[in-house]
Amino acid sequence: MKGLFKSKPRTPVDIVRQTRDLLVYVGRSADSRDAKREEKMADLFKHIRDLKCILYGNSDSEPVSEACQQLTQEFFKENTLRLLITCLPKLNLEARKDATQVVANLQRQQVNSRLIASDYLEANIDLMDVLIAGYENTDMALHYGAMLRECIRHQTVARYVLESQHMRKFFDYIQLPNFDIAADAAATFKELLTRHKSTVAEFLSRNYDWFFAEYNSKLLESSNYITRRQAVKLLGDILLDRSNSAVMTRYVSSRDNLRILMNLLRESSKSIQIEAFHVFKLFAANQNKPPDIVSILVANKSKLLRLFADFKTDKEDEQFEADKAQVVKEIASLEPRDG
Repeated sequence: MKGLFKSKPRTPVDIVRQTRDLLVYVGRSADSRDAKREEKMADLFKHIRDLKCILYGNSDSEPVSEACQQLTQEFFKENTLRLLITCLPKLNLEARKDATQVVANLQRQQVNSRLIASDYLEANIDLMDVLIAGYENTDMALHYGAMLRECIRHQTVARYVLESQHMRKFFDYIQLPNFDIAADAAATFKELLTRHKSTVAEFLSRNYDWFFAEYNSKLLESSNYITRRQAVKLLGDILLDRSNSAVMTRYVSSRDNLRILMNLLRESSKSIQIEAFHVFKLFAANQNKPPDIVSILVANKSKLLRLFADFKTDKEDEQFEADKAQVVKEIASLEPRDG
């Protein structure tokens, strides 16, 4: 008899609802190993995989936009995202990976030309607190970190994270002993400071003092080579961005900042030297150098000119050579100021 009645294929809406019910069950049940719970867990893993297949397609078929829209609309109608994030530690590794991909994809799905994920996150912004705290959990850090980077594609979400107390924690997360987690935190930090130009410029202007004090002491002067290299590269990206011109002017007027950059120029690592040069050239090019900046550059004139005489990139780079020639010209022409 069984074969006579074929079950109706499940719609994307059905799959989201069933996933939600299973997440509610898993969230409430204790971490026991009884048969019923094991069965429900297996069912949940399958449903998360089904959601991923609808959103990404599979080896046989491309994703269908109508199915993706239906799935997205149903997903954000209720608290499915909150349930998925809070239940993630209870899932096995494969299901966590699938769930992370589902959450990432949903941030980009439009329904009636709107990114409804952004509206949902704005109303449930505390979920960012859960994702950021994930960096303190070795098992969850990379999953929550990947979700977090996708969520901060939305400007309102990025603004919340930038303005929260969490920003200070990134200076420690970037230096965690676990290399993969530290690298993931660094990628999120970079995204926060480069994606939404106007929001970043506002954040840096308002938080200049504490932010750059932390940046200099914890990252640029870190004992870890990789931390220093990434930090000086990101600093160049930030200061050379036109939106941050007011911050850049302030940064290159500080003798402490100049001292740190000159130390980085003397590093044995060529890549750190080159990235440090791209920041140092801003100090040299500043036509309104404060007197203490001029006196440091004058006192170190011969050392700097000797350093730049042998300063080359591995590949021929006309722009670099032109920048270097300009810096050498600026420094060579500096004279001590009276007083």
